[in-house]
Amino acid sequence: MENLGNTQYFNVKTEPEIRVKKVLDLVYNAMAEKGYNPVNQIVGYIMSGDPTYITSHKGARSMIMKVERDELVEELLKEYIKNESWKQG
Repeated sequence: MENLGNTQYFNVKTEPEIRVKKVLDLVYNAMAEKGYNPVNQIVGYIMSGDPTYITSHKGARSMIMKVERDELVEELLKEYIKNESWKQG
C-alpha cells in the first residue's frame, strides 16, 4: 500500500518561453517580405485582436498569437522609451 503521508511531485515540461522581441522581429520581417506595411498590420492586430491582420507566412500569425497583446504593447513602449531616452530639449 502507498504511503499517503508523502506528497507526489508531477513536473510538466513546458515550451521554452517565447521572447516578445523575437516574435515582433519575426512578424515584422514576414509582413515586409509579403509586401505589407508591418507597422500598420501589427497596430491593427493589437487594437482589434484579429489575427488575420498578420500573415501566416513563416508562421508569423501563430507566433504572435502565443503572446498576449498587452505584452506586445509593453515591449514596444519599453523599446521606444529606451531609444528615445525621454530627452529634454
